[in-house]
Amino acid sequence: MRAACDARLVDIIRVGNTLGESVAWDELQQQLWWTDIQERRLYRYDPKRVELTHYLLPQRLGSFGFVENSERLIAAFESGFALYDPRSGALEWVARPEHAGPNMRFNDGRVDRQGRFWAGSMTEGEAEPRGRLYCLTRSQARVRLSDIAIANSICFSADGRYLYFADTPQRAIRRYELDPCEGTLSNGHIFARTPQGSFPDGSNLDAQGHLWNAHWGGGCIVRYDPQGRVSGEIEVPVSQPTCITFGGPRLDLLFVTSARAGLTPAALAAQPHAGDVLVYSVSVCGLSDARYSGVP
Repeated sequence: MRAACDARLVDIIRVGNTLGESVAWDELQQQLWWTDIQERRLYRYDPKRVELTHYLLPQRLGSFGFVENSERLIAAFESGFALYDPRSGALEWVARPEHAGPNMRFNDGRVDRQGRFWAGSMTEGEAEPRGRLYCLTRSQARVRLSDIAIANSICFSADGRYLYFADTPQRAIRRYELDPCEGTLSNGHIFARTPQGSFPDGSNLDAQGHLWNAHWGGGCIVRYDPQGRVSGEIEVPVSQPTCITFGGPRLDLLFVTSARAGLTPAALAAQPHAGDVLVYSVSVCGLSDARYSGVP
């Protein structure tokens, strides 16, 4: 990794996901969670025990967040928001806003610093970009952005004042001012652009305020400073990294999910770790994920 910090590949969790996504670190349990969207599976990995568990899901799961004082997850399934208990399979629908068109599902999401859950929808296949970005508080899912092709890169500054977001095909990560009380967005502008052939997927911020983004198609994780300038880059052994999170006892491990979807047999042969979770030791620390507090 060039520039401001170093990275070293220390482990590979061999799962061969079709579309690994929404990776998140549970700091309380010291466990890693992620979803394989297309296979309707949720994964939990305990690094201390080297124990991998997966749960079969009732629908495709685009993203999720941890819940305060609960073992349930706040989940953005393909058709809406629900509180989901992986261990029992219990599912409680919270809000199911009607999609704006056919062939749509929920995709990327994250809990903000105030405890609200944000998730965006996307259009699958060739269709008009009718996705929306929602902010969920209790049982109310309010639309904050519209006309989205593929919602991605949702993350928040440490002070909760800014939201980062990308409509992936546009190859631009945008930053919005976020009203901490109302959950409304304003003054959106382009924070960073990705190169031709690289599309912004999942993002997260480190303790220094730098944003890390998985470049789908670009085979790398890029770090941006608070002004949107590249401050580091990790070349990864897969062409389709999808999402990242910081974890470990000191939050100095970087976990990277990836995808096999759409790769040719030749590409899969050249990328034996496509679909696996890559683990890097990095020289900076991440931020703890916030937990959802809007339980009805």
